[in-house]
Amino acid sequence: MSRSKLGRTTITPGEPAAIYCRISHARDEDQTGVDRQERICRDIAERLQLRVEPAHVYVDNNRSAWQRNRKRPGWEEMLKSMGEGEIRHVIVYHPDRLMRQPKDLEELLSIADDKRILLHGEANRRDLSDPDDRFILRIEVAHACRSSDDTSRRLKDALKDKAREGKPHVGNRPYGYTSDGRAIIEEEAEIVREVFRRYLDGESPRHIAQDLTARSVLTSKGKTWQPENVRHLLSSNFVAGVRIHQGEEVGVGTWPAIIDRGQWDEVQRLREYRAERSRDEQKRPTRYYLLRGVATCACGVRMAGTNSRYAYYRCTRADETGKQQCNRSVSAGPLEDFVRDVAIKVLTRLDTSGYEPAATTRPEADVLADEKDRAKLEELKELWLNDDDFTTADFQSMRAPILKRMKERQRKTVRRPVAVLEGVAGPDAEANWERLEKADDYARMNAIYRFLFAAVIVRPPTRKGRGFDTDRVDIKPNPLD
Repeated sequence: MSRSKLGRTTITPGEPAAIYCRISHARDEDQTGVDRQERICRDIAERLQLRVEPAHVYVDNNRSAWQRNRKRPGWEEMLKSMGEGEIRHVIVYHPDRLMRQPKDLEELLSIADDKRILLHGEANRRDLSDPDDRFILRIEVAHACRSSDDTSRRLKDALKDKAREGKPHVGNRPYGYTSDGRAIIEEEAEIVREVFRRYLDGESPRHIAQDLTARSVLTSKGKTWQPENVRHLLSSNFVAGVRIHQGEEVGVGTWPAIIDRGQWDEVQRLREYRAERSRDEQKRPTRYYLLRGVATCACGVRMAGTNSRYAYYRCTRADETGKQQCNRSVSAGPLEDFVRDVAIKVLTRLDTSGYEPAATTRPEADVLADEKDRAKLEELKELWLNDDDFTTADFQSMRAPILKRMKERQRKTVRRPVAVLEGVAGPDAEANWERLEKADDYARMNAIYRFLFAAVIVRPPTRKGRGFDTDRVDIKPNPLD
């Protein structure tokens, strides 16, 4: 005797239901917005006398269901609620809003096996525990998957044909062109020609960006020029009218070129030469900068050692443009000699006999707070890796305050290891330091500097002429008690 289909039985008023809405970037035949989908679903719930809690309305806006590696937070949260028995019914505008991949349907059916879930659409109702309805759903989803694959193939073929015909493919507005890429904006085109000419004359992208910023010239997005913007412009095939598809040149574009092809090729060869030379320079043995992590610019950021012919510390804001730029630098040798003398004087007077070993325990509240923050960092990392809409800028801006408060907690509670001074501090500090220098124990010397000094602040010069200007250096000591 066959059982009666659940879909034909009376639904108990007030049973818990969920609403799922989705719309993708793709040009599906039906692009009913999620707001309208939700209104239709609520009408269905009211007609069936089902109860929909606010927490059980799941929306995946701009989420494509046919992309196999696309994350859908709303979908995953709904499956979790179904598995926990919180949902008796699922209401969707159409089943293809819910799933377009067979694996999605099988995941849904595996949860619904013992939950007797009903799936409601605008036109029909499916019992996920009924073999006939499951069979029909499998056919519908297979058809939707095939349709999506066909659409994807047609789009790829269309893009390939468009490339072969030399038609432009434009995302963000190319600098020098209108938004569709088909017409030149002459004022910007002059800047493009200038950038190419100056680069061939030997100027660096950083110097070019700084000059454009000083002249209040803005990018196509209305922002100040950075070295990376200049490099991107120099590598742009669009300004030379060269059509590229999937990394390969396929022909001449139908849009007007700003840069002559010969000049563009010359710039690309020069860029390759400079990149190769830079790689060769990076292979050279680098100088160890003893004040790394300690040398600090007066503007508030750390200074970094350079890998150039002349050793000096430079503000890490030197490559930025506009108001954020800071070009302060100082010769490495004289600065390190000055700080060395100060450190030896401190070490000579320092008695480490009364110091206790570094603390190995921390307040429980700080440990728990760090665990919570580490969990938040992991969540942010997962979101950044798996969600295309979560940008690197979003990730970094949300990550920075978490790292800052973790660092502040550790700085207040963790005692610094006095063992780094063992065998160095005391009356023979200068001789002990010279032994470290002869042994090239740079890491140990740097660790001692970090122990003794919170920062070696480099200010603007106070005088002109030869000789190291010691008045421009302000050493901020760490508390030693």
